[in-house]
Amino acid sequence: MAENETKPPRKPVKRPRAGMPSQDAAARRRNFNEVALGYPEDVAVAEAERCLACKNAACREGCPVEVKIPEFVAKVRERDFRAAYDLLKDTNSLPAICGRVCPQETQCEEKCLLGKKGEPVAIGRLERFVADWAMAQGKDEPPKVQPNGKKVAVVGSGPAGLTCAGDLAKKGYKVTVFEALHAPGGVLVYGIPEFRLPKRIVAQEIQNLEQLGVEVVCDVVVGRTITVDELFEEGYDAVFLGTGAGLPTFMNIPGETLNGVYSANEFLTRTNLMKAYLFPEWDTPTKVGKRVAVIGAGNVAMDSVRCALRLGAEEAMIVYRRSEAEMPARHEEVEHAKEEGVIFHTLTAPVRILGDDEGWVKGMECIRMELGEPDASGRRRPVPVKGSEFILDVDTVVMALGTTPNPLVSQTTPGLDVDKHGCLVVRDENGLTTRELVWAAGDAVTGAATVILAMGGGKKAAAAIDEVLRGKE
Repeated sequence: MAENETKPPRKPVKRPRAGMPSQDAAARRRNFNEVALGYPEDVAVAEAERCLACKNAACREGCPVEVKIPEFVAKVRERDFRAAYDLLKDTNSLPAICGRVCPQETQCEEKCLLGKKGEPVAIGRLERFVADWAMAQGKDEPPKVQPNGKKVAVVGSGPAGLTCAGDLAKKGYKVTVFEALHAPGGVLVYGIPEFRLPKRIVAQEIQNLEQLGVEVVCDVVVGRTITVDELFEEGYDAVFLGTGAGLPTFMNIPGETLNGVYSANEFLTRTNLMKAYLFPEWDTPTKVGKRVAVIGAGNVAMDSVRCALRLGAEEAMIVYRRSEAEMPARHEEVEHAKEEGVIFHTLTAPVRILGDDEGWVKGMECIRMELGEPDASGRRRPVPVKGSEFILDVDTVVMALGTTPNPLVSQTTPGLDVDKHGCLVVRDENGLTTRELVWAAGDAVTGAATVILAMGGGKKAAAAIDEVLRGKE
């Protein structure tokens, strides 16, 4: 045994990792019900029994919000689900959300000792089980908090903002969250489909924060309705910016302005937050043709192409300029898309979008690609193959090529610097910006990233805000 390894203190039950029950693929491709159904109680306990309960648990190191993983898994093993939930909530304000959308396979589960020679403990699935169990029991009993008389404004109600707000509320701050859209949740509600993250789950997690005393105010566009300077004038002692990265990216190829071309932001916002999936009960139709092409291969692309199927497309396809091995989407999402019948055109890049006489999409010219030398991302650079152009028969195109931060807040806040990508510049790992008493985290700082990384940034910022404001007393 190497010096840095720790002998497991208990002998786990040896069994294969428990699979996640899910809807049948043929049925789910035409409905928006949640795909993954969650562990039953006995399965969750059996999976928890696989844990080695390592003394120096490496899984903790992989968690951006510092969940007490061995401890909560041990409580699941003992069937003490209330204690398991309390351990989760101690550091994670949104466990039901994290258990569904956090990429555990590249974070805590990647560090699991069992995964070195086999399959890691299904930490994320256990987190979801515990959070869902707690929700089924009824409302959380909020901890008793002693107000400290200080106010903090949180701009944006996505994962970074909600986490920062929750942590500050637990420390006694009066927290107001300002959301630009008509419903709170940020990317959790406008960007992630119902079949991956039901809106009721997000609503319940936000309700739990409101029970802590967090006030959520919607339809307020900071930088337009009110400025950061005016927030300070109204008596806020600090401001946290969790404004995300909601500005879509396009390819700048001919035909992008045709009818039937969407950014993934618009497509998913209409589908999710504006409830196009409930049309005609909700009057927000989203025109989807018979053949839909989604450009890109990240999680947003997979969400878009799977929504297209559910909205009635006969064929839905991914068009990606690299090979499947380079796809940035979670493996689970790619496999779910394949099961549902999504077509994958890899090593393929759009050249131009073709339109009919009335200005609607009627096809897309593409070119075959081959992989050359690695680029700055470490992935092999795609190179066009001369003479390989062909026409793809499509009538709807969704651009899922990434996003950048909206410049509104930075342009209306003196002293707030951004980098060449439009991301807010922070002076330390805790998210202090170039403007005093203004912190930021999440996609507004990093560019488009994961929910859990945004939450980790919000958590660090909350601790730093508390330290600074208490130091002023």
